[in-house]
Amino acid sequence: MKIGIIFGGPSREREISFAGGRTVFDNLDKSLFEAVPVFADSLGNFILLDWHYIYKGTIRDFYPPVEVVPPTEHGLQMYLESLGQLSEQELEEIAAKVGLRIFPHQFRQLFDFAFLTLHGPYGEDGSIQGLLEWYGIPYSGSGILPSAIGIDKIAQKALLQQHGFATPDYRILSSQEWHRSQDRAALLDGLVADLGLPLVLKAPHQGSSIGVSIIKEKDLQLFEEAVARSLFSITLQRDEWSSKSPAQQLNFVKTLTDIREGIGLPVQTQTGELVYAPEELLTLLSASFGENGPETLTLTSVESETQVLIEAFINGREFSCIVVQDQQGQPIALPPTEIRKGGEVFDYRSKYLPGLSRKITPIDLPTEQIQQIRQECERLYTSLGFNVYARLDGFITEAGQIFLNDPNTTSGMLPSSFFFHQAAEIGLNPSQFLTYIIRTSMAERVKSGKNTAHLMSLLKKLDAAMADERAHRHDKLRVGVIMGGYSSERHISVESGRNIYEKLASSTKYEPIPIFLTGDDHTHQLYQIPINIMLKDNADDIKEKIEASEAGVPTHPVLAQIKEEAQGITKLYAGNSLQKPQRLSYEQLRGLVDAVFIALHGRPGEDGVLQTELEKFHIPYNGSGIQSSQITINKFETNKILRENGVHVAEHMLAFKKDWQEDRNAFFRRIEANFKYPFIAKPADDGCSSAVKKIKTREELEAFAELIFRNSVEIPETPARVLKLSFKEEVPLKGYFLIENLISKEGARHFLEITGGLLTSYGPDGKTHYEIFEASEALAEGEVLSLEEKFLAGEGQNITPARYARDPEERQRISDHVKQDLKRVAEILRIEGYARIDAFVRVFEDGKVETIIIEVNSLPGMTPATCIFHQTAINGYKPYDFIDRILQFGMERTKKVIS
Repeated sequence: MKIGIIFGGPSREREISFAGGRTVFDNLDKSLFEAVPVFADSLGNFILLDWHYIYKGTIRDFYPPVEVVPPTEHGLQMYLESLGQLSEQELEEIAAKVGLRIFPHQFRQLFDFAFLTLHGPYGEDGSIQGLLEWYGIPYSGSGILPSAIGIDKIAQKALLQQHGFATPDYRILSSQEWHRSQDRAALLDGLVADLGLPLVLKAPHQGSSIGVSIIKEKDLQLFEEAVARSLFSITLQRDEWSSKSPAQQLNFVKTLTDIREGIGLPVQTQTGELVYAPEELLTLLSASFGENGPETLTLTSVESETQVLIEAFINGREFSCIVVQDQQGQPIALPPTEIRKGGEVFDYRSKYLPGLSRKITPIDLPTEQIQQIRQECERLYTSLGFNVYARLDGFITEAGQIFLNDPNTTSGMLPSSFFFHQAAEIGLNPSQFLTYIIRTSMAERVKSGKNTAHLMSLLKKLDAAMADERAHRHDKLRVGVIMGGYSSERHISVESGRNIYEKLASSTKYEPIPIFLTGDDHTHQLYQIPINIMLKDNADDIKEKIEASEAGVPTHPVLAQIKEEAQGITKLYAGNSLQKPQRLSYEQLRGLVDAVFIALHGRPGEDGVLQTELEKFHIPYNGSGIQSSQITINKFETNKILRENGVHVAEHMLAFKKDWQEDRNAFFRRIEANFKYPFIAKPADDGCSSAVKKIKTREELEAFAELIFRNSVEIPETPARVLKLSFKEEVPLKGYFLIENLISKEGARHFLEITGGLLTSYGPDGKTHYEIFEASEALAEGEVLSLEEKFLAGEGQNITPARYARDPEERQRISDHVKQDLKRVAEILRIEGYARIDAFVRVFEDGKVETIIIEVNSLPGMTPATCIFHQTAINGYKPYDFIDRILQFGMERTKKVIS
C-alpha cells in the first residue's frame, strides 16, 4: 500500500508536524507499506517532496529554498509567508526546487491512504479531513466532526458540561471587548473575583502548547502580556524599544516572529500595513520609533485569535491518556501518564526535549483512581465521537475530582511522545502502532458508507500482507542496540538508541533488540529490556524500572488489566514480546545477537572500553576500534596528535583538580597567563555537548572549576547561577578539564562553524575507504551550540550543505578543500565505521581556506533531528541505508579478524 504522509502545514506547530512526518516516514513497516512524503507548506500548497529534504533539521532549512530568499543584512531564516504575495508561477517554481507541486485531485494517483501528522488549525480541525473525503481518500484518525470539536476549546466546554464532565469555571474574553475596555484593571479584578488565582489563559483554536499562560498574581502588566500572547498581538512602547541595544533589538524580533513563542508573520500594524519578513519588521520598528514617531505600536498576527479562553486554575496532578479502539470499535484507555515538569506550563520544550519533564506511566495513584481516569477518558472519547485514537489531557485533584481538557485528535509523533510511550505498554513498537492506526482507520472509513468496495479490497490486501509478514518475522539478523550509560549525555543516548531501534524495526532485514547499559566505570550491567521500558521518558526512568523489576516489584495491576483488554490488538500487530528486563553477560549477549549497534555517548561507549569487551567474544559492532576510540574520547590527546601531524587545532591546556585544591589563585593565574578572556572550558574526556562553556571572566572561570571539581553529584546554586545553567543541565564530575582559546575570524572574509560526517567501507584491496559528506553549517543561538540545537527537532539551525560562498563553484571548491582536511583527520586517527568532526572554517580574501578542528566524535548522536542524516541524504542514503552500511562494515571487520 502507498501511504501518503501529509505533514508540515500552516499552523504554529508545523515544525513538530514536520518532525512527526519524518517519524512516520521512517517507521512505516517496509514489508507492508511504501511511504509517499506530501509536504504541506505554510500557504497550504501540497508538494510531493523529494525525500532528501525530510532529513533537514527544520522546515526553514530547506523551504523556501535559500536561492529564493532575498539576501538580508542579518541572514535570518524565514518561512514561505515572509516572501510576501507570490504568483502561481512563483509558487510552482519554488516548489519545483524541493519536489513537485500537486493538487488534491491527483492524490488518488499517488497514494492509497493519507496518514495525517498535521497539527493545529487546518490539520486537526476537520479541514484536511473534509478535503480528503471529497476526493475519496481514506485517512488516519478521527473524522470531520470530532476533529472540529477537538480543536475548539470553547465548543469543548459546552459539550463537556452537556455530557456531565467536570470542567473548571471559565470566561471568554473577545478581542473587541479587550480593545474597547477603558478599565483593564477592573476587568482583571472581575476575573479574579469570579475565577480566583492563578488564572489560565489559552488561545482557543491552537494546539495545547501554543498561546498558553498562567497568571499567579493580580498583576495588570502580566495579565495584558498574557492576553496579547493568546491573541497573538503585542503593543510595543517607544521607551522599551529605544532602551535595547541593536543586538537585543534583533533578538527581540527573532523571538517575536517565532511561530512557537511569538506571534509569527505576517503581522499587521494598527494602520493596516502588512509586514512579511523579520528584517522588514526590524526596519519598521527602528523607523517608527525614530524622531516624531508614535509612543506605541501595535502588531497583530494575520492568523490571530478573536477570543481568549480564561479558566480557573486546577490545582492537581496533570496527566495525558491515549485512547485507542479495539476491533469491535470499543475504546481502550491506555495507561495515563503523569507529567512532572520544571515550569508551570507544559510547553514546547518541556514536551519535546528528553529530560526536561518527566513522564510517569501509569500515574502514581491508587489503582482505583487510575481506573477512574481511564473510564472518564473512554467516556469522553465516546461522547465526542472520536475514532481510531485520541490523546486526552487532564488533571486529578487531591480530592480525586477528574478534569479533562484539550482532547486532541492528532498526537505529536516524535519518538519521545505519549503516543508511542503508552502504546508500548501493550507491547506495540512504533512501527507496529503505525500499522495498527492505518488498518483501524481504514476499517473506520469503511463505516462511512463511501467507497465501500474499494476500501474493503484495500483492507483484504493489507490483512494478507500482514499475515505474510508475521510468517517471516524470524528470518532476520538480530542487532542488539546498546543505549543509556551513565554519562551526562545518557538521555540523548537513549534518544539515539530508540531511533536506531525504530529504523531497524521497520526494515525487512533486521530484528533489533533493545539493550540498556548502566553501572559505572568499574562494572557494566547489561539488560535486555522490553519495548515499554525502552520507551520510558529518559535513561533515569529506564534504570528505575529495571531496578524495580530486579527487586521483584510485580507488574502494576492496571498495566496487567490493560494488556488483557488489548490482547486482540497485541496479538494481531506484535505477536509475543519480552515482558520484563533480563540481565545479560557479554557471553550471553553473544548468543542473543548477530551484531550490536552502540548508541552510547561519552564514557562508556566512545572510549574503547565496551569495544574491548565485545571483541573478546567476536561480537561485531559499529564505529571505530579500540585504539582509535581511546584517542578520540580524549580531546587533549586528539588535538595533540593532530597538531603533531600539521593539522590546525585550537591552543589548549589541561587544568587539574589537584592544582586547584593546592592553590586556587595560582591555578587561575596560570590559566590567565596562557589564555585571554573569553575562552572555552569543557571536560577533556566526555561527550561533545557536555558542559561546554564560553568563559568571559574570572568569576565564570571560578564557577566552572567549582562545578567540575565538586565532590558530590548535587550542583551548587551559586556557580550554576553565574554560568546560567539551563533547567536540568548536567555537569560531570572530573579530575581535570580542558581550556581552549576561542577560535575567531582573524581577518578572514568568511568564518563559520561546521560539523562534517563520514562513512567508511572496505575497497576491493581490503583497505578502508572514506566517504566524506557535505558538512553542515551550525548556527548557535547562544555562545555555544546547546543540546537542544544539536538534537531537538525544530530547535537547531543546521544549514546543509554549509554556505561557504554564494557562488556555487566557489562554494564547491571550498567544500572539497574542507572535505580533504576532514578525511586527513580521519586517516590520522584511524577512524572506522562513521564519525562526526566539528570544526571552524576561515575563508580569506585570497581564497585561502583554513579548517580548524575542534573535536572528533567516534559515535555521533543519531537522534532523528541530528544533522548527520541531512548530510547522508545528499549522498543518497536514507537513515536506514546509512545505519545498514555502518552495521555491514562492523560485521565485515569482525569477519576479517576471525578469518
